[in-house]
Amino acid sequence: MTVKRPLAIVLMLAASSLLAGCGGVPGRPTSQERWVAPAEVADFNQLYTQNCAGCHGAGGRLGAAHPLNDPLYLAVAGPDVLRRVTAQGVTGTTMPAFAQEAGGNLTGKQIDILVEGIESRWARPDEFKGVALPPYSPPDASAGDAQRGAVAYQTYCAQCHGANGQGGARGGSIVDPNYLALASDQYLRTTIITGRSDLGKPDWRADVPGKPLSPQEISDLVAWLAAHRSSAPSSSPPVSFFDGRSSEVRIASAHPERVKP
Repeated sequence: MTVKRPLAIVLMLAASSLLAGCGGVPGRPTSQERWVAPAEVADFNQLYTQNCAGCHGAGGRLGAAHPLNDPLYLAVAGPDVLRRVTAQGVTGTTMPAFAQEAGGNLTGKQIDILVEGIESRWARPDEFKGVALPPYSPPDASAGDAQRGAVAYQTYCAQCHGANGQGGARGGSIVDPNYLALASDQYLRTTIITGRSDLGKPDWRADVPGKPLSPQEISDLVAWLAAHRSSAPSSSPPVSFFDGRSSEVRIASAHPERVKP
């Protein structure tokens, strides 16, 4: 018995509609499940998780590195620093260069997505209108004075880190040779200015209520800390495990063979 043409057409249309309603061929991936080439990923959450969260923490906080979910840090560093460090990394530290032209795996567009995503989610520039922010980097690398830094330390830091910087009731040692060998001057400066909002460390305004550190005192404190680094018994030059532009350092044991370039 031959099926009439109109009936055959109706059956074909019904079968097509059934397949379409079930998402097509069984096992066919959805648009969200389809493989995307790494250079084509354009989702901030995926880019951040794959490239940043391991050091800066899920949600930008409570990682080994400095929190990116920190409005003060973002206000002090600014998007240009964030973009430059993300693209070029920091020589001598484990902050890698992510730009493809620098040997990384991200396109310029992907770096823009990361920087713009961090800024749009976590920066709050209105909070700092009218606030005289200290400069992210000193105007002169030799601006600090270690002797003046010793005085500033007693005023602003000793109550937490102890009279000699070797640790106190509310803070650990900041003159430990292992710590200083892994901490760049910029990291020290960034931490003095911005603190660690996710760990309860105060910023440059709150060490002594009503008496913020001046830019000169910040540079002097960095010089004082760096002097302890240079006097530490070591035959190797200091190696920065994380740069202060975007990072918190891990306190490593004295096993230089474990520190990767």
